[in-house]
Amino acid sequence: MINNFLKISNLSKSYDDNSEKIQVLKNLNLSLSDNKLIALLGPSGSGKSTLLHLLALLDKPDNGSIFFDKIDLVKISDEEKTIYRRNAISIVYQNNNLISDLTALENVLIANLCKTQNKGEAHKLAEQILKSFGLESRMNHYPYQLSGGEQQRVAIARAIINNPKIIIADEPTGNLDKKNSDLILNYLIKLKQPGRLILIATHNRELANKMDLRLTLSNGNVNIKS
Repeated sequence: MINNFLKISNLSKSYDDNSEKIQVLKNLNLSLSDNKLIALLGPSGSGKSTLLHLLALLDKPDNGSIFFDKIDLVKISDEEKTIYRRNAISIVYQNNNLISDLTALENVLIANLCKTQNKGEAHKLAEQILKSFGLESRMNHYPYQLSGGEQQRVAIARAIINNPKIIIADEPTGNLDKKNSDLILNYLIKLKQPGRLILIATHNRELANKMDLRLTLSNGNVNIKS
């Protein structure tokens, strides 16, 4: 286990709303180890999605640092951020964001193809992952032909095909029933390993209680409970 696998220092983020400044995160400090499945909790508007977007390098903080691989990701160039998102950081969204005119297999392999430019290897790897997710009979189906749980499994498969070190999931079970929510959580638990951190925003306390660590955002900062 690596202490300070991901370290956040004095991270702040605010937004302007009708000339009013809304402070979402206030000098947030947090150090996380690898090989952990972490729940991010908090009411709507508490800053969960904001924090996830900052960690995914999709937004910039007002100030502060995000240290990973001994590098402050806040300070690197946009091109370098794109490389990190492609190779080291993956995102799973509540609405899965699958490409509607691609099959399940194509949705997964395209993420690896963008990295390696090797269509044969991407195809082989995507098949292996989808089979491990119990989707071998659904590979050639389009998203509209899949159930909500199947679509989310495809989204997770796409997120892990490049073997990311950080997996960020924003309400990945929010649109699913309990059976499929439990199924998705079980797949995420199986992805936990040394050299990887999985951070999941959720409103579901039952799911959160099954994780290694629970972070609750409130008033722009975070409380930690193991």
